[in-house]
Amino acid sequence: MYKAINYWVLGGFDDKKGPYGAIDEVAGWGLDGLEMTVGDCIPFDLSAAECVKIKDAARRAHVGLRTLATGFYWGCSLGSPDEAERAQAVATTKQYIALAANLGVETVLVVPGAVDVAWDPSRPVVPYPQVWEYSTQSLRAVLPLAEDVGVNLAIENVWNKFLTMPMEMKVYVDQFQSDRLGVYFDTANCLINGYPHHWIDLLGKRIKAVHLKNFERQDSGGVLHGFGDDLGRGDLDFAAFKEAWARHIPDTPVTAEMIPFCRLPDMTLPDPELAADTARKLRELV
Repeated sequence: MYKAINYWVLGGFDDKKGPYGAIDEVAGWGLDGLEMTVGDCIPFDLSAAECVKIKDAARRAHVGLRTLATGFYWGCSLGSPDEAERAQAVATTKQYIALAANLGVETVLVVPGAVDVAWDPSRPVVPYPQVWEYSTQSLRAVLPLAEDVGVNLAIENVWNKFLTMPMEMKVYVDQFQSDRLGVYFDTANCLINGYPHHWIDLLGKRIKAVHLKNFERQDSGGVLHGFGDDLGRGDLDFAAFKEAWARHIPDTPVTAEMIPFCRLPDMTLPDPELAADTARKLRELV
């Protein structure tokens, strides 16, 4: 199993550790890869020459760069009813795809839209059918580029009140009829109303990458604080997850994305102890 760690775990949301420091840390932990985040670890407009430098540094350190993630879409949505916002999201996604190609990254995480952004009251509530329609249009506009350069667009199951169940995700992805558009499956994000191994059984090879984190259901539901600071603590059945992963998607990269919402408001800062503990438990648990 290719085991990686997301930049936010070791760099926080506002830290300026950058790609080279993160690569060195990941190499020191003995993990297989680093998931850089675009918009903080590296910019969307990173030059091709700098991409080559980062690739070379990762290669020398024996650190893979198979996936990219970004928080961009929470503030600029591919599924927005606002035409100008959608156009900006499409243009930035094309930059994202080109960046991935220059870095040799195979898969980029995409949030296609949101009915609402619960933690940001400034964002509008958008009817579900509109999110489906507009995000589909936007993804059709960027998919040809992804196919041309060989980069996967992977739709993540997130707390956006959209594509909340595996059958919804399957129908949404299959409408594009492209091997370059699939799923970035997050094990913890579905625990509030489902089971990760059920998602994997249903979606199978549509899953291009996995985010591994844990979540504690609280009173039959959960809040952001359910995403704790211990990868091993929560309601994730690791044995069932590993069995389903091995059966359906054994070549798919698995990336720990432990974002300690339980530590609000300090989650924007890097937490070296959390990062090292997550790396250790990732090796032990999977």
